[in-house]
Amino acid sequence: MAEASSANLGRGCEEKRHEESSPESVPPGTTISRVKLLDTMVDTFLQKLVAAGSYQRFTDCYKRFYQLQPEMTQRIYDKFIAELQTSIWVSGRKPSRRPSGIPEKDLHSAMAPYFLQQRDTLRRHVQKQEAENRQLADAVLAGRRELEELQLQVQARQQAWQALHREQKELVAVLREPE
Repeated sequence: MAEASSANLGRGCEEKRHEESSPESVPPGTTISRVKLLDTMVDTFLQKLVAAGSYQRFTDCYKRFYQLQPEMTQRIYDKFIAELQTSIWVSGRKPSRRPSGIPEKDLHSAMAPYFLQQRDTLRRHVQKQEAENRQLADAVLAGRRELEELQLQVQARQQAWQALHREQKELVAVLREPE
């Protein structure tokens, strides 16, 4: 019974608003204005909020008070739901504050400093990364030069060893020749 009265409490205002802003009442092929869409979304939110915040849950939170004064608890709950719905609708109906009156200009003036800061941060990161990449590239080039030098040393030692080996074979061949 308490849930039914709280649900009816919320539906009274909602039914009036739904008559004007219900998407079902819009003829096919027409677009819904942002205000009507927002009204519908707020109505849906309020319905779900009231359903989720049932009277039973409310009394579970305040069991002792409910046990002492159930009628007072019901009135507090009804007043709370009514105030909640009113405050949501009043805050949603106030016009947005726009310094210049032009939404694009206001958005630009609010977002430009943020984007400039982000751009500067990204540039610093890119510069840092490029400097690190240059250092790594220099290290790679130095490593390649060192490898080339080592390959040349290996080739020189290999040629020296092969020459020494040939000389040893010739010497052994000379020493083995019968006299």
